[in-house]
Amino acid sequence: MKYLDEYRDAEAARRLADRIARAGTRPWTIMEVCGGQTHAIVRFGIDELLPPTITLVHGPGCPVCVTPVELIDQAIEIAGRPNVVLASFGDMLRVPGTNEDLLAVKARGGDVRMVYSPMDALALARANPAREVVFFAVGFETTAPANAMAVAEAHRHRVSNFSILVSHVLVPPAIEAIVSSPQRRVQGFLAAGHVCTVMGSGEYEPLARKYRVPIVITGFEPLDILDGVCRCIQQLEEGRAEVENAYARAVRAEGNRPAQALIADVFRIVHRRWRGIGEIPRSGLALSERYAGFDAQVRFGVAGRATEESSECVSGLVLQGLRKPQECPAFGARCTPDHPLGATMVSAEGACAAYYRYRRFSEASHA
Repeated sequence: MKYLDEYRDAEAARRLADRIARAGTRPWTIMEVCGGQTHAIVRFGIDELLPPTITLVHGPGCPVCVTPVELIDQAIEIAGRPNVVLASFGDMLRVPGTNEDLLAVKARGGDVRMVYSPMDALALARANPAREVVFFAVGFETTAPANAMAVAEAHRHRVSNFSILVSHVLVPPAIEAIVSSPQRRVQGFLAAGHVCTVMGSGEYEPLARKYRVPIVITGFEPLDILDGVCRCIQQLEEGRAEVENAYARAVRAEGNRPAQALIADVFRIVHRRWRGIGEIPRSGLALSERYAGFDAQVRFGVAGRATEESSECVSGLVLQGLRKPQECPAFGARCTPDHPLGATMVSAEGACAAYYRYRRFSEASHA
């Protein structure tokens, strides 16, 4: 990409929207599996450029949003203990647990710090050898290499006061859970380009074949997304179900093999609960046996606890593409960024946060 403006050109966007309108002869529903793409769609009105027969729905592509309540509660408990520093990315700090969030712990005097990288947390551990430093490791395959690197470095240099609370989830099992559901309404997917930059495209091939569903690897700018939709519609109209790379400027079929090797060394695949969705088999990562000593759940004795989710929050239906945020009765009233019922309203990649920021006034005017 030479210039950002190239991928936000209004005339080029209109041309792509016209191509989509001409290509689509039947109603189709497509899901983007990335919270960053969701925000771009809502911010730039990409869905409003499309003909009414083409529906875009939002998937579980926000790792903060799908972090289960019990892990938030575990992070809160750990952060409240003496002599502990809990380090996290910023948008995790306001995600509600059962009774409060991490910012409430910080307000009470807990040492909760926002960092920009797991290596920042490791540096904190090295600088404070008398204190336990815990990094809240959240993300899809995109952030897994950096988190794995921090653990490998801590192991290599024997940094014994560093550990991570792992909430890593994997995209392909989530797509399979959606397409195999009896409630399935999605006929094609836009796959997240940054995940595929790490993992490549091979993991999507069996899904496309088994479920006869097109999967188009797509970038994050308006023209990227419109191009991905166009390719997906063309496949559906032609009866094809293939994995197509529309983000070749960043994604290679084989992905980043050194990063994959690091992930495979530090982590192992496990079943994982997703907030609002439930357990998806083999959809998460946990530390491998070699690095088990860096597992904060074990170190602080908080593993194995379950927590009930709010019955009022419908973010699970939003994350499965079964509802739009404005279809929730609490949206913009009992649920706002200042007083969220669920993570989708506070995360930087949450669908509810996107609609609240960019659409709440227009939705209200059409009510």
